[in-house]
Amino acid sequence: MKINYFEDTDTALIEFTSELVAETREVSENIYLDLDEKGNLVSMTIEHAAESANIRDFAFEHQPKVNA
Repeated sequence: MKINYFEDTDTALIEFTSELVAETREVSENIYLDLDEKGNLVSMTIEHAAESANIRDFAFEHQPKVNA
């Protein structure tokens, strides 16, 4: 996964895979999902990210699998 934040346009691009994008779906006015030919998530674009996604306060935590 790779996250890019473009300060000049206040846009966040979250890339989950490097597959080719076959379709882009608009989730809301500022959020777009890119899907591959099988309908799997490739990337997500968030416009006005500082306001709509609080991108300035970002953290990533990997949660290990819990055995039952």
